[in-house]
Amino acid sequence: MDKNRTLAYACKIFSVWEEDVLLQNGKKTRQSWIEHKPTVAVVPVNDQKELLLIRQFRIPTGKNLLEIPAGSMDHGEESPASCAGRELAEETGWRAKKLTPLFAGYLLPGYCNEFMYFFLAQDLVYEPLQPDEDECIEVIPVSFDRAAALLKSGELNDAKTALGIMLAERYLKL
Repeated sequence: MDKNRTLAYACKIFSVWEEDVLLQNGKKTRQSWIEHKPTVAVVPVNDQKELLLIRQFRIPTGKNLLEIPAGSMDHGEESPASCAGRELAEETGWRAKKLTPLFAGYLLPGYCNEFMYFFLAQDLVYEPLQPDEDECIEVIPVSFDRAAALLKSGELNDAKTALGIMLAERYLKL
């Protein structure tokens, strides 16, 4: 592939690139895409078999969203599992004694290389970490049945959360 790449924008979490690409069919095209740090998503399940969802305001949507804890691997050589444990403690106050990988894959490959690792967190112990200064989060325990109803009603409309819940449900054979 022939590349003429220029950096259009960069910030703490991602960079926007523009490049001329020679396609397999011989045509040239200009593409813009986002280079994103790897990320994690954590599906915490407590001893009552409840999901610990978080509610937080998301500026791009202009709304409070219900989500599973998630974040970027932005602490140096942090492993996906270490990042998942850190994000869980920062966003919910809980640490997992058992962290199980569920899935890993690209979120938006049409224009972004963000790769997300999904984990199931179980055997939770309350050990909070200081949340990021820009996070105002409320932890909301819900049953899997309630989460399914929230998905169906559209009140829970975050794609990574929907996928995480389905992956956890399948793993737990609920």
